[in-house]
Amino acid sequence: MPEQMKFEIPSRPALGRGDFYVTQSNAVALALIDTWPNWPGGKLVLTGPPRSGKTHLVHVWSAESGGRKIAATDLEEAGIPDLAASDICVEDVERIAGNAEGEAALFHLHNLVLANGRTLLLTASAPPSRWGLALPDLASRMAGSTVARMAPPDDLLLSAVLAKLFADRQIVPMADVIPYLVRRMPRSFDAAGRIVEHLDREALGTPKGVTRALARKAMDALEFPEQSAPD
Repeated sequence: MPEQMKFEIPSRPALGRGDFYVTQSNAVALALIDTWPNWPGGKLVLTGPPRSGKTHLVHVWSAESGGRKIAATDLEEAGIPDLAASDICVEDVERIAGNAEGEAALFHLHNLVLANGRTLLLTASAPPSRWGLALPDLASRMAGSTVARMAPPDDLLLSAVLAKLFADRQIVPMADVIPYLVRRMPRSFDAAGRIVEHLDREALGTPKGVTRALARKAMDALEFPEQSAPD
């Protein structure tokens, strides 16, 4: 039998508000994002592990507020007064910890944004107390920020995340695949991303697409510990 041809289909993440699935794991964070014009002190820190939905919420906030986005590591080369003229999100703030120029740029941006009556959204994997900032004035200002935490996903959210990741890659798995994965995989968004990426590669050109048998092989290949639920 001729080998099935494989075609790489680019992933197109769906990042609209309607694509954000709300459960107890993220409801508080979403509620705080929705109150963006009235954040205490005009700022909010959004925290969570990789692929926890922070980027999605930033897109929701940006669409509603008209705010701009910039990576913290790009602040040194940015025009701070121009950025401070609008609502702004600085992503992955902990990546500039210990970088004197980056921390100084964020301190300047923080002060100008608030002086202009705008709002400042910051994202990170952990709360400000764990960033390791070296600039005392910046550390004290970040410590005074309201923190919205993205909690580890419950079963409902993990199922929704897997479904969204598959949809982003234009994959329709068999009906029993997502329940099978949710029972066995680690409770993390990063694990969900790794599994879907692996299945996307392994399913290319296969006539049945993503099946439970393929999902089982993915779990073995990625060395995730299996739970005691039956096959």
